[in-house]
Amino acid sequence: MALARARRSHRQVDYWPGFVDALSVMLLVITFLLSVFMLSQFYMSREVTGKDSALSRLNRQIEELTSLLALERSKSTSDQSSLASLQSTLDATTKERNRLQGVIDAGVLAGASEAAQASSETAAVAKEKDNTARAFAQIDILNQQISALRKQLSALEDALGASESRDKESQARIAELGSRLNVALAQKVQELARYRSDFFGRLREILGNRPGIRVVGDRFVFQSEVLFDSGQATMSPDGRAGMDQLAAAIIDLEREIPPDIPWILRVDGHTDKRPITSPQFKSNWDLSASRAIAVVQYLVTKGVDPQRLLAAGFGEFQPIDPGDSEEALRRNRRIELKLTER
Repeated sequence: MALARARRSHRQVDYWPGFVDALSVMLLVITFLLSVFMLSQFYMSREVTGKDSALSRLNRQIEELTSLLALERSKSTSDQSSLASLQSTLDATTKERNRLQGVIDAGVLAGASEAAQASSETAAVAKEKDNTARAFAQIDILNQQISALRKQLSALEDALGASESRDKESQARIAELGSRLNVALAQKVQELARYRSDFFGRLREILGNRPGIRVVGDRFVFQSEVLFDSGQATMSPDGRAGMDQLAAAIIDLEREIPPDIPWILRVDGHTDKRPITSPQFKSNWDLSASRAIAVVQYLVTKGVDPQRLLAAGFGEFQPIDPGDSEEALRRNRRIELKLTER
């Protein structure tokens, strides 16, 4: 009986109040930890948002600088050195942006890791504040550098504008001078053509209708037989008599043509295509050049200004008759006089 009463007394012990107290304490601890976690998340999200905003501003500034540099490159290739310096500064700015991005990313990762450790969250928030302050200080420095670069770009644009203005003025002056020069040259050519016509007309009057002398286009042609013996470069007496009359006409022409008209009398020697067999001349080229020089030298002895004379030898390579007959060969052996511009 006594044992039964003891058992009933033991069953009447109530554990519920103690269990409720323990559960309340646990809930308070969990609530405290959740409050700390939420507070740390709030601070971290605010810091990260500030960093993202700063990074966005920096990206926009760098994009503006990149577009300015691209526009400046398209304007003038002569300023490549200045643009290269600006590009170097831009690259440094981009590297700094990337470094800040890495700092922010590292901060976000560190914050996520520290969020799981609520006991050390306060120290992490303080560290992130320091990092953010340094990042904003560096952003201020970069903004100053970008402002300086913009001033340099503005100065460079002003210089390019002034250069383009000067180039346009120079081109206008060059075009005007070129137009005047063309008009002056055309006038000189017309005057020379008139004097050439008068000169050849005078030669026709002087030389008359002598055989072996004719006018071909703008050239006065002497057959070689009129001036030289066959295979020789020394003028014959009859040839010197004709050259005396030609020298007198040239001297008169020198007096009549104004000194500002550049002219010259070219003496061209030509031969036929038969090879020469003379120990004095190695080729027809030598013979034609020697005959032209002989005419020029004789004219100089008669008082013609040597600066108005030019000797040229063409050998057999400029025929006026492609035939093989004796008449064709005779026509190709000639001395030509041509009044032309110097």
